[in-house]
Amino acid sequence: MSDSSATDFYLSPTAAEIETGIEPTPASIPANTEQFLRLRLLNTPVLLSVGQMTEVLTVPIGQIVPIAHMPTWVMGVYNWRGEVLWMVDLCHLCGLAPWYEQQAVSAHAAVVLQIRLPASPASRSASAKSRTLGLVVSQIGEMEWCDPHQIQALSLSAATPEITQFLRGYWWNLSDDMLAVLDGEAIAEAMP
Repeated sequence: MSDSSATDFYLSPTAAEIETGIEPTPASIPANTEQFLRLRLLNTPVLLSVGQMTEVLTVPIGQIVPIAHMPTWVMGVYNWRGEVLWMVDLCHLCGLAPWYEQQAVSAHAAVVLQIRLPASPASRSASAKSRTLGLVVSQIGEMEWCDPHQIQALSLSAATPEITQFLRGYWWNLSDDMLAVLDGEAIAEAMP
């Protein structure tokens, strides 16, 4: 399970900032905003908070080792920096077609989700625990700055029942695109 052929990308400035070579400055960051990464689940554009991610990966298909007796949306494990990283097919988890029914690819686009979970009341330790998952997606897009207060409540008729449990709501960007905003904590809690 070597990850030597995987290409890792650390989360960085927006595509426009990369193209122009301009680093973001506090003055260029819109007030009261949070940075999100645009992902694509088949034809569905979604956003995930950059604060809930540590890295973007390209994972060769043969380096994910399947594990028996797991839900069908759990693809298996991957050697990430010498640690076991559970890989989740986010499309399948959200009620869309699983990766193996999609176009044949030699590598997967994935983001590393890292969530701090509150300590359980039954736990002897008062410190929060961390859960790290690899989320396989159809495509990684650009960064978006979004005011979290402008995320609109979820309409039950607007999405599949499977994906609604993983959504914070919807956000309309300046191009008038409606983007579903994922809840990383809900995704992490779905993991058995």
